Amino acid sequence: MNLSNTAHLILEYRYLILVPLAIIEGPIVAFVAGTLAALGYFNIYGLAIFFFARDMGVDACYYCFGYFGGRTRLAQRLLRKINVTQNHLEGVRNLWEKHPMSTMFIGKLSYGIGSTFVAVAGMVKFPFKTFFKYGALVAITQYWSLLAIGYFFGNSFGGSISNILSNIQYVIAGLGILITIYYLFSWRMRRKFMAEAEEEEKKDRI
Repeated sequence: MNLSNTAHLILEYRYLILVPLAIIEGPIVAFVAGTLAALGYFNIYGLAIFFFARDMGVDACYYCFGYFGGRTRLAQRLLRKINVTQNHLEGVRNLWEKHPMSTMFIGKLSYGIGSTFVAVAGMVKFPFKTFFKYGALVAITQYWSLLAIGYFFGNSFGGSISNILSNIQYVIAGLGILITIYYLFSWRMRRKFMAEAEEEEKKDRI
């Protein structure tokens, strides 16, 4: 999603467009909304509550889908998306139980497949109360950090929306580098996650 186009949409429709955009692409929208909050277009504390509620609501939906619909064809497609087979599920269950925070962190921040990791938590019947607790910690870390970075950017290049939009190309370049680093990091962590899941599965067989 293009940052400049996102900023224009949010400026024009404000809260009406914020909700659907946040559901489609939460992190980028959080950054842009934080930037505009520095100029007075949004209340930064209201945004913090909104994005926390948004993330927990979406996670709850995916968790419930995994919990109640784990045997559907769609669920099996999601498993194949992250190279998890039915044989891996017991190993994944052990990871959720033994390392809930690191598993939640790796799963939710893995670019493009975070929703699948959340659904798998439901498939392996990981306790929802514990899931919600660790999910809340990751949501606060992720979205409040993005809002803070956006707010800092808005103050740094602020004064008017024209200044923000005229300098946004520098942010796009910087974010492009960060996203690349983040993608490589999440790819490595996914591989580590799967290796640990396979190891846990082998231990159960012994």
